[in-house]
Amino acid sequence: MPTDSLHVNTRAEARNTYDAIVIGSGISGGWAAKELCGHGLQTLVLERGRDVRHLRDYPTALMNPWDFRHRGRLPLSEQKENPVVGKCYAFGEATSHFFVKDNEHPYIQEKPYDWIRGYQVGGKSLLWARQTQRWSRYEFEAPARDGFAVDWPIRYEDLAPWYSHVEIFAGISGNKDGIVNLPDGEFLPPWELNCVEKHIQQKIAQQYKDRQVIIGRCAHLTQPREIHLQQGRGQCQARSLCERGCPFGGYFSSNSSTLPWAARTGNLTVKPDSVVHSILFDEKKGRATGVLVVDAHTGQSTTYYARIIFLNAACLNSNLILLNSTSRRFPNGLGNDNGLLGRYIAFHNYRGSVSASFDGYPDSYYYGRRPTAAFMPSFRNVFRQQTDFLRGYMVDFTASRAGWRQGNDDEGIGATFKSAISEPGEWGVFMGMQGETIPKYENHVRLSKDQKDRWGIPQLIVSVGYDDNDERLVKDFLQQGAEMLEKAGCSNIRTFDNHQAPGLDIHEMGGIRMGKDPGTSLLNKWNQLHACRNVFVTDGSCMTSVGNQNPSLTFMALTARAANYAVEELKKANL
Repeated sequence: MPTDSLHVNTRAEARNTYDAIVIGSGISGGWAAKELCGHGLQTLVLERGRDVRHLRDYPTALMNPWDFRHRGRLPLSEQKENPVVGKCYAFGEATSHFFVKDNEHPYIQEKPYDWIRGYQVGGKSLLWARQTQRWSRYEFEAPARDGFAVDWPIRYEDLAPWYSHVEIFAGISGNKDGIVNLPDGEFLPPWELNCVEKHIQQKIAQQYKDRQVIIGRCAHLTQPREIHLQQGRGQCQARSLCERGCPFGGYFSSNSSTLPWAARTGNLTVKPDSVVHSILFDEKKGRATGVLVVDAHTGQSTTYYARIIFLNAACLNSNLILLNSTSRRFPNGLGNDNGLLGRYIAFHNYRGSVSASFDGYPDSYYYGRRPTAAFMPSFRNVFRQQTDFLRGYMVDFTASRAGWRQGNDDEGIGATFKSAISEPGEWGVFMGMQGETIPKYENHVRLSKDQKDRWGIPQLIVSVGYDDNDERLVKDFLQQGAEMLEKAGCSNIRTFDNHQAPGLDIHEMGGIRMGKDPGTSLLNKWNQLHACRNVFVTDGSCMTSVGNQNPSLTFMALTARAANYAVEELKKANL
């Protein structure tokens, strides 16, 4: 049924009217709420999951390994019930309450796709890996230069001040490395590479002129500034238990930062357990007027109204909501005049890894659980086309010393065994890739015509896969990674392609892409729908291409930029 013909709970229109509605409370939704509330807009945040409050709702944050019934592992029955989310590195006994279980919101895999989700206030901002890198001019220029996707409607210079805006508030640690394709930002003091990582850093610098190893830039407060103390956050304790929720506020999340900040204004209303069915379009007014919501538990429908709507439900769910927002004006989904809604889904390629041993530094160790790794910005096809594949990959690696036989299935007993495992073993190195995939028309999502979820909303069909470009990119990383570690003095070098399905990277992007031409894109340079200017989309679904950097910092910067623009347009009565 077209949503412009629905009239649900209309008597409550006055009570249910706000200046702005934000759909989703994760990283980008939290930023939208912070900016809009800070400018005085009465803002409603709709979250399909349960309420999670900072400090109060992190039940496992301070638990010891022996406090867990299964010592951190999940029972076999729960593993069998969750073949998709069970693949996620962060899913375990201490964190399962923050993940969507496989049977809670089913979807249809036309091609293998592991959709990892977190439905609660804060979304996946409680679960993200917290790595933050700016894009450079070369990522924004790449589609036009290399002839894939469509040209971005913005460039690095448009986003640079907004990167600074979010970095200062969120708190990003890192070095000013002076790398042209990985711009410096507003940094707190960095974490430190250990001795073997520094050794590899030096050897790579000697052997390669186009490759630079740096310490990872991450959203952790190594030295809180006044703005972070005002948020009630404290220094990162290097516990590396982040996925449980951080009681110190040491890493950035919506729960510890943007949502409480927005609440202080008195302008924020958060409604958990609110499953968004669709965005309502008024044909006479020529704009969206509200959001139809289904209560997650009772199934009761309610409509909320606002002058502007920010869609931040996370990439695939944002696509789902727009596809389901049909009307006489938009029979194929809100804003979908060109038929491209749900098309050009892309992601990051994590398939390749390299492991090795390092014989040296037997008298050295490290302490704490550093929340980041060594990183190497992309060195393939940055400035010009150099290889038989498009674009490139970022590299991360760590060096560590495991206890004797630690991580193996070998068993032991007695004093000799206990003494042996108390001593560190040899140094090991693990290297991984984060590769750029090229958006393709064939990689898409669409709605099922006959299968619905428990809230009466069509299930999402996901048809996303790899192509030859991805295969060549993995092959190149494995060759280059092994070569770099060999030149750095490593031995027992092993390469591995895990062939994991898309989705497990949890960096899905696209489907509602930005662009200059309404004929080939859904959003303009301000993240507005071309055909419905009071709807803004600023989560991963807005991305025209995916770069090789971790994407969350870019989502935050785009959101802050769009929200401030929306406020100015409201003041001018343009929305």
